Amino acid sequence: MIHPKTELRFINNEIGYGVVATEFIPAGTITWVLDKLDREFTQDQLKAMDPLYQSILDTYTFRDNQGKYILCWDNARYVNHSFNSNCLTTAYDFEVAIRDIHVGEQLTDDYGYLNIPEPFEAADEGTERKVVYPDDLLKYYKTWDKKLIEVFHKIPMIDQPLQPLISPKLWTKVTAIADGKIQMDSIKNNYYNGK
Repeated sequence: MIHPKTELRFINNEIGYGVVATEFIPAGTITWVLDKLDREFTQDQLKAMDPLYQSILDTYTFRDNQGKYILCWDNARYVNHSFNSNCLTTAYDFEVAIRDIHVGEQLTDDYGYLNIPEPFEAADEGTERKVVYPDDLLKYYKTWDKKLIEVFHKIPMIDQPLQPLISPKLWTKVTAIADGKIQMDSIKNNYYNGK
């Protein structure tokens, strides 16, 4: 589920639609949580579908570390890629704002950690990276872990509208990580080592 203080907006003809903040979202806010309405598809299920459905799932899903295709039921499926993303996924089936997100600003992910099956050339943002590759997670996990660690301590201190979707056991772990009592699991744990 995407953060409730967001909405779907048309960005431009090249990008299409995106998810933008309708209120200020501070760094450390949980911006998305995998929930019970999100759908999972195996590779075999995907291959058995008509080409129309395969195309939709190819566009709007990401793969988890077991290779399952995850289709978000809400506007989360419209979160666009950026090499300078303001959100990052964690090893805990939720994403976090790694910097403040202002009203009208898009929420963005780096598709490099979404286990894409094929590389693609992304819009030029003036960054060194120009192409998203299936193994980007193995190349950049240390950089992404560092960005997560920089904001993780803020998670329990911020109003978290999506906290009810996180189990009490996981929330206890998140709090212990934020307090420095245990180490954060690496984003690398999300890597799918398959085809």
